[in-house]
Amino acid sequence: MRRERTLALSKKLLDYYNAMFTRLGEQFWWPGRTRFEVMVGAILTQNTAWTNVEKAIRNLKKRKLLNPLAMHRVGTQKLALNIKSAGYFNVKAVRLKNLTSHLFDNYAGSLDKFLGKKGNGLREELLSLSGIGPETADSILLYAALHPEFVVDAYTRRIFSRHGLVSDKAGYDEVKALFTDNLPLDAALFNEYHALIVKVGKDYCRTKTPRCSECPLRDYL
Repeated sequence: MRRERTLALSKKLLDYYNAMFTRLGEQFWWPGRTRFEVMVGAILTQNTAWTNVEKAIRNLKKRKLLNPLAMHRVGTQKLALNIKSAGYFNVKAVRLKNLTSHLFDNYAGSLDKFLGKKGNGLREELLSLSGIGPETADSILLYAALHPEFVVDAYTRRIFSRHGLVSDKAGYDEVKALFTDNLPLDAALFNEYHALIVKVGKDYCRTKTPRCSECPLRDYL
């Protein structure tokens, strides 16, 4: 009976994915040209819209600060001024400096060595850094290190609680397990699935004015 329920849930999750992908197509997410840009974006996007992050990323590129060595060397205050558009810029500047300090103190600045760690070691290491929580860590793991970790955000909780697959009070690990326990552990699948969730959450499954009749998942309510 338990196996049957698991198979049914796996099928349903794949049906959701196929419905979104068929309607919306490939999302080409994460929009970062380098692994370090992805890591920086994962921190900058905390508590702000991606459009604000894009402005900060453009500014860092313009100032030639979007590489590990340059960001490690620049002063925290100067870095903060260059990411103002992302909000909480003083806090985020400290978090970015913590990341680069860890990278240079422990890996001589090598992203290959840092992101090349296997198993859960890298996730635990990321979570040990001040200002990096589960969502940020999993974003780095999935999009920069290509590990099969599912990223859970507010859109994920909203969509799947409204569809009755998780409680609206479920914690991060519980929501994540819905996907990691019932889908193939495949980084490419998790990448596209999360990107499609973000698209549906932004455009259809809104907090106050959901567009249920137009949503790609309307047939599953």
